[in-house]
Amino acid sequence: MTQSDFRKYLPGPELKKIAGPTARDHANARLQTPRAQGLFGTWKTLFEAPFRGLTTSGTVQPDLFTLEPNGAPVAAIKAAVEKLMDKLSRQQRETMTFPVDSQMWRHWQNTELYVEDYGLRLDGVSPEVRAAVLDVIRASLSRKGFEMSRNVMKLNRFLGDLVGGPDILGEWSYTFCLYGNPSMEAPWGWQLFGHHLCLHCFLVDGQMTLTPSFMGAEPYFADEGPFKGIRMFEDEERAGLELMRAFDKGQQQRATVAHSMMGGDLPEGRRHFADNLHLGGAFQDNRIVPYEGLRASDMSGEQRDKLLHLVDAYLVPLPEGPLTARQREIEKHLADTHFCWIGGTSEDSPFYYRVQSPVVFIEFDHHAGVFLTNEKPEKFHVHTIVRTPNGNDYGMDLLRMHYRNAAHHKPDHAHHNHGDKG
Repeated sequence: MTQSDFRKYLPGPELKKIAGPTARDHANARLQTPRAQGLFGTWKTLFEAPFRGLTTSGTVQPDLFTLEPNGAPVAAIKAAVEKLMDKLSRQQRETMTFPVDSQMWRHWQNTELYVEDYGLRLDGVSPEVRAAVLDVIRASLSRKGFEMSRNVMKLNRFLGDLVGGPDILGEWSYTFCLYGNPSMEAPWGWQLFGHHLCLHCFLVDGQMTLTPSFMGAEPYFADEGPFKGIRMFEDEERAGLELMRAFDKGQQQRATVAHSMMGGDLPEGRRHFADNLHLGGAFQDNRIVPYEGLRASDMSGEQRDKLLHLVDAYLVPLPEGPLTARQREIEKHLADTHFCWIGGTSEDSPFYYRVQSPVVFIEFDHHAGVFLTNEKPEKFHVHTIVRTPNGNDYGMDLLRMHYRNAAHHKPDHAHHNHGDKG
């Protein structure tokens, strides 16, 4: 794909999707449409179901996760959060903070629609507060992970400039929330979400998780302006294609769910207007996703190495200790890891793939246009998702074990619990 490919899909005035001068105006106008009302209605129903976790059959596989310190940089994250709190008004602190066991962890979404009436919205706070929030994220992630997160935010603004909606699609169009009280031992965490970027950092006693994690971009590179040169998802795209090409013909056939990303041999109902081919998107915490494709136990040693190399591209945001622990957790279940593919395997073919095991769920999807006008998937629009199946998204299985093990196992409700029903 050439860098200018997406420019032929820039919308003319009659096709622009920006529906109002501010983020609130745009969201209010968009929510009048039946499609948006249907989507948010479905999400509300999914949110109201008790959390179980993503599974292959509806039954959670037990005893997969362990409470043990993994070298999480808790002290640095705690210090950064405390500095942030010092810069906030009482009202800002209250609207941003929830109990650690709040269901609001699950109330994230990756559209540009600003519908939330809670959290710290980064484009509505002072530059000093914004910088303090970024310091929390920087303290929590690897250097590369922080850079990736910032690049998603910058590419969101690049898109906003492309389509004439920088106040709707901005660098700071993101909401930050805190769960629980910063502590070295007790459970707590933070959440950041908005268009194309959703992160969930859970911490307990030196241990850290970072799922669900959603990163995307439309387009995934900037070819002009202040962010020119930013380019994302090359590793995830290349490593997926290399793995698929490393299979022999029979393996490729077993890995392939469909050759077509739209229509053709794609199973009916597989494609969703908002999520496209993703199954693990917003509000899909309890989705049942059976294994598909080729199992790692049916791969050669070299192919399994390529599979792990692919998985590593998605673990990059984790700091060193949690990264090593997560790699070990995934390798432990390598034989029961499945890889499936939808689409073609030529250089210019858009595609979808999924890596799925008892402890990890990764999706990569080339998307059709949302703000750009391409009706079919193109390689310049990418969505990626990482989840922890079987109940440990948001660190919830660790939290459950912590309560079970703690002498004082009552959840901390020091902060008032506003809007916890969404």
